[in-house]
Amino acid sequence: MKPITRRLAALLTAGGLATASLAAHAEGQIRIAQQFGIVYLLLNVAQEQKLIEKHAKAAGIDAKVEFLQLSGGSAVNDALLSGSIDIAGAGVGPLFTLWDRTKGRQNVKGVASLGNFPYYLVTNNPNVKSIADFTDKDRIALPAVGVSVQSRVLQLASAKLWGDKDFARLDKISVALPHPDAAAAIIKGGTEITGHFGNPPFQEQELAGNPNARIVLNSYDVLGGPSSATVLYATEKFRSENPKTYKAFVDALDEAAQFIRRQPEQAADIYLKASGAKTDRALLLKIIKNPEVQFKTEPQNTLALGQFMHRVGAIKNQPQSVKDYFFDDVLNAQSN
Repeated sequence: MKPITRRLAALLTAGGLATASLAAHAEGQIRIAQQFGIVYLLLNVAQEQKLIEKHAKAAGIDAKVEFLQLSGGSAVNDALLSGSIDIAGAGVGPLFTLWDRTKGRQNVKGVASLGNFPYYLVTNNPNVKSIADFTDKDRIALPAVGVSVQSRVLQLASAKLWGDKDFARLDKISVALPHPDAAAAIIKGGTEITGHFGNPPFQEQELAGNPNARIVLNSYDVLGGPSSATVLYATEKFRSENPKTYKAFVDALDEAAQFIRRQPEQAADIYLKASGAKTDRALLLKIIKNPEVQFKTEPQNTLALGQFMHRVGAIKNQPQSVKDYFFDDVLNAQSN
């Protein structure tokens, strides 16, 4: 895995964009962007075990797979639209944003869920018991202000508390920060960062590493149950022009999900190797085995967030069904 910064800069030249466009047309070539956290474990397993290559080979093609690291839905969306990546990994909030912006053009839709994970808004400020207690002196770290799924869930929670007209009330004290940096700030304390809307394992590290840290908000409570907060998405063009590669990718994700459910210990080791993080292995296993965490590719409980985003004017198009913003490869009767 390597940073995308230099590569993205190169691709933003005219020649680079032409090369990226050609690469997207070639069966067997796939570039996948992911962010930080164990929510990307399906991709970690697929990469470590070369599952995409395996399924591509079974379809008669040699796959060239590239994984790239980004932070924040805005950066991921920019990379997808520029042609720098083929598969975007980000929150369902950024998916809705790009689905709305590209409807009738590039037609970006969801490819698969990365599973159901509760996301916690954690604070180290003893005066904060709920989101109503945050003041202008607080700063809430999240991957991308107003775009990331954490930001959208916080807006939905704000709308429920203060009404739709004040849905963005906490945006003014929110700051964009990668999860590892935000977690370090919460654990250390004494910085302007007094809240972090993160994901596993960073939120669990904060709760274990700072006795003053507590959960202020759980995404499951806001969204009404287990939900697919982090997803993968792509353009219709990539899917239609690379059917074998696309199917190999989806099949690889499904195999990775089955592996994690069967072999949580090995999955934890794969994450530690892939992330390079010094995360406590016992803590990782606790997260992976948490009954609230479900590794599966079918999206669940995503529609409400999209309809909220339309209601407050964040997107123009109103999603009526999960079929509007997800390709049908991983959908079943339980998808919503």
